[in-house]
Amino acid sequence: MNANRGLFWLLSGFFLLAAVVYSVWNYLVTGKLEIVGSVGILLSAVLAGFIAFFLNMVNRSQGGILLPEDHDTDVDDADPEMGHFSPWSWWPFIIGFSLFLVFLGLAVGIWVTIIGVPLALIAIVGWTYEYYRGNFGH
Repeated sequence: MNANRGLFWLLSGFFLLAAVVYSVWNYLVTGKLEIVGSVGILLSAVLAGFIAFFLNMVNRSQGGILLPEDHDTDVDDADPEMGHFSPWSWWPFIIGFSLFLVFLGLAVGIWVTIIGVPLALIAIVGWTYEYYRGNFGH
């Protein structure tokens, strides 16, 4: 995870520098600022910074270095439970399909988006409250 954090911080700095160089260079050549490319490269820097910040927070919440990154440990020394997952849940598939409909509606017609948005909301609520009812209720 330390390598990933460093890589994304490096990418964020690179994209930030590239956005400045691109904007200045384009302004000097054409005499006007090209907004789409400048904002696109700047948003790439922001995205890489968000991912690096997230990885930093995950690393801090896990208490520092992970066992797979420590060279003095074996593979089986790590904690086998890395998170909570629902292998029987169909809600992620329904959310993915409803978001597919939402974005398809942006390309094809707004009526498909009107069908996809309520389905996405129902799927999000269903996935959120999955453990509060039925066999797995608390």
